[in-house]
Amino acid sequence: MSEILTADGITAGYGEGAVLHDVSLSVEQDSITSIIGRNGVGKTTTLRTIMGLIDPISGSVTFDGEDITDLSTTERYQQRIGMVLEGRGIFPELTVRENLQVPRLHSESNSWQMERIFEYFPNLAELQDSKAKNLSGGEQQMLALGRAIRPNPRVLLLDEPTEGLAPQIVENVRDVIEEMADLGTTILLVEQNVELTLEVSSYNYVMENGKIVSEGTSQEIRESGVIKRHLGISAAMN
Repeated sequence: MSEILTADGITAGYGEGAVLHDVSLSVEQDSITSIIGRNGVGKTTTLRTIMGLIDPISGSVTFDGEDITDLSTTERYQQRIGMVLEGRGIFPELTVRENLQVPRLHSESNSWQMERIFEYFPNLAELQDSKAKNLSGGEQQMLALGRAIRPNPRVLLLDEPTEGLAPQIVENVRDVIEEMADLGTTILLVEQNVELTLEVSSYNYVMENGKIVSEGTSQEIRESGVIKRHLGISAAMN
């Protein structure tokens, strides 16, 4: 496999303060890659910088061999990079169907049709005329994922997709993430559920204080003890 997305030496933050310090990572095409770490270490800032929501102080972002550091968020979206923000980013007063109609499609022939989304998320089909604000947390997350994949992104950035969800819904979201990857969407995942992350990801980066402190396959991360050192928990040796 080849690298489809890279961040090289990214230093970035808010205002004059840097949150990220010389962060470098790469994402292989057709893979699930994760960033693991405690709250506030820079995981979300990394995704926002890759998506163009934050301008880096230094460093570069490359997509499919092209330097996209100076591209706007809209231009990156047009390159078929998608993102599901923490907090889901849906329109609460719109119905499920209306929410799914909002994403601007790159081309009708290349995009997921509404019926295909409903096949993928059957619960949403039953709720298509309901306002998004009346959905459960899990249903809202499915809607956010449906909105994100409708334009058929080549790369999808997922920020805490299981946060605040019941265990059964977490399993459903996990299944969806794996199915999206099987269908050819490359995923960069930020997730605090370490065991779920290690189970679905082929490669992982561990972040602490705005820096990448370790990286490796899920097996390498489990065996290294880095999770216990930096997060204070143990990862099951599967």
